[in-house]
Amino acid sequence: MTELLRLHAASRTHVGHVRRRNEDSLLHGQWLYAVADGLGGHVAGDIASATAVQAMKTYDRPAEVDDLADTLGRAISDAGEALRRKTREEPGLSGMGTTVVALLWSGATAVVGNVGDSRAYLMRNVGSFANTLDQVSEDHTYQHLVADARAVPYLPEKLARFLDGRRDGRSPDLTTLRLHPGDRILLCSDGLSSYVPPDSVRATLNSAEDPESAADQLVSQALDEGGRDNVTIIVIDVRRASGAGG
Repeated sequence: MTELLRLHAASRTHVGHVRRRNEDSLLHGQWLYAVADGLGGHVAGDIASATAVQAMKTYDRPAEVDDLADTLGRAISDAGEALRRKTREEPGLSGMGTTVVALLWSGATAVVGNVGDSRAYLMRNVGSFANTLDQVSEDHTYQHLVADARAVPYLPEKLARFLDGRRDGRSPDLTTLRLHPGDRILLCSDGLSSYVPPDSVRATLNSAEDPESAADQLVSQALDEGGRDNVTIIVIDVRRASGAGG
């Protein structure tokens, strides 16, 4: 018999110490969680991320396990379509874009999908996988995709794939996870992953008592590193359905 699980999450977002506005958006639902990072240096990054997240909200509903990947793929595709409609209605927004990383779950299964460099991490606290932290999303940057990044100029921090309303090459990578009690999942914008060392992220996720404490500590660490970017975090704990807590 499949063990009954529930998810308990905490979400935080902060403008940082440098940027004038927060171009990140998040979705903290019951079944669907998402972080979107509007592209800095482009027009209306805040509108892009908010538009994407708003379009995905309709998918925060129960789904069959076998349909999770298709459903999350449609949610992210609809986010891209929403950007396309927005720029068609308001041509001045043409060129806006956003990353998305999202998780949709049902039963003991979750699917992670992403476009861009916002990340998803999984920490296993059970069995032989105790205390490991694995990135379960794919960075869509030229630096990551090109074997010898030094051979191509201006690769650092350039995104090879993101949502901007165009239909070519914007499909998400999807990863299926088998969930276990004691798992801790992190969704974050690069305001965390680009500035806080992975070992610090791992140590914080491993030691924090609950998602709220973990999220607060990770935001504080990003700010302590200079707060040069917006930072948005969702920490999700997988628990037994009969366990205590909310």
